[in-house]
Amino acid sequence: MQTKPTKLLVHFGVPFSQFFGLILLSILLSIPYQIIAQDEESQEYDPSVVKNGENLFKGNCTVCHAINEVVIGPALKDVHERQTEEWIYAFIKNSQKVIKSGDEYAVNLYNEYNKTLMTSFDFSDEELNAILTYIKDESSREIQVVVADANQGLEGGEVSSVSSDNLYISLGLNLILLLIIIFVLFRFTNLSKKYVLLKDNQSKGKLLDEEDLEVVKSQFNIKKFIKSNKFVGITSFIFIAVFVKSCIDGLYTIGIQQNYQPTQPIAFSHKIHAGQYEIDCNYCHTGVNISKSANIPSVNICMNCHGVINTDKPEIQKILTAYEENRPIEWVRVHNLPDLAYFNHKQHVAVGGIECATCHGPIEEMDVVYQYSELTMGWCINCHRETEVNAKGNDYYKKLVELHNSSSKKPMKVEDIGGLECSKCHY
Repeated sequence: MQTKPTKLLVHFGVPFSQFFGLILLSILLSIPYQIIAQDEESQEYDPSVVKNGENLFKGNCTVCHAINEVVIGPALKDVHERQTEEWIYAFIKNSQKVIKSGDEYAVNLYNEYNKTLMTSFDFSDEELNAILTYIKDESSREIQVVVADANQGLEGGEVSSVSSDNLYISLGLNLILLLIIIFVLFRFTNLSKKYVLLKDNQSKGKLLDEEDLEVVKSQFNIKKFIKSNKFVGITSFIFIAVFVKSCIDGLYTIGIQQNYQPTQPIAFSHKIHAGQYEIDCNYCHTGVNISKSANIPSVNICMNCHGVINTDKPEIQKILTAYEENRPIEWVRVHNLPDLAYFNHKQHVAVGGIECATCHGPIEEMDVVYQYSELTMGWCINCHRETEVNAKGNDYYKKLVELHNSSSKKPMKVEDIGGLECSKCHY
């Protein structure tokens, strides 16, 4: 006897309408909330005022403040919602006066940030308005969520702007949609079974043949399924595979300290010094062009600037104390190579022309330095295989390159001049 799905569709008119109606309602509910929220909350500011405020902010405020993160002072995101514009203007012009007046918010702020006094600024009201407008504009911007490809890193990733609050709302609505669909499917399945069995009892199986009726009557037994050989075998295989993979990954990471980021005795920010003020690496790391080691800066190098700059800051006070007590600052070394490996900064930087960021990453963006690269043997060898010999200003290498080019169309790499010989790094 053949099945008659058309009868099922006809008789299930009500369940099907409920099913598709609920799905349609759920989809409408899951429309990204952020689109509506953005339209309601978006506010345009005069670009010229924002640009002027950005220049003033970056030229005067970024030493101590950022929009979305704490530097020396608090993060300034939505500061206009925490206090009135009059209060903000007064605090910028003379924070000490506001604190001494007994203002509760100002006193709490002063105590929370190690009783660090903010420098007084003689800004005009127009300049203050420009700075605050810039802060408002930055505060209204959405948080960027970076989705990076595992093989390409950040460069290969795609950046999408999504408000974090709205993202959670959208995820929540989609989860509700999923739960509704699951509920409707279970409900529909139960209704269909009841209907088919009812019709079978009434018409003695005329609606479905015996094969189809057996499928309809069958029930999923979770206990029987868990005890089955197939389930046990598949589960055991997955567990063993994951365990073995974890062991192999663990063995490969022995001795690798990538992303190591120790806390330093002084909160020194490369983002401020190398990024904002563009201080050359060679100014502090004086040995990078002349010796094997780049060397850690001495207290005297710090005092070249901080003998007169920001001397009232708590972190700078630590430098002054070390200088007065004639003792070194005990910086924690970040990049460590094993004793069996020889590495010469001069050979790579002065002779090879390798940029600092090649090994150390975007130092100018780091508040706290971390180990950017793997610094493994394989990583070094790959670099020697891929890096062309820099013959600029070096007659010895220039002759080698000319000799190489006479017999090969490929550019001369470091491996072609002994860069893969064991004794280069191990002796």
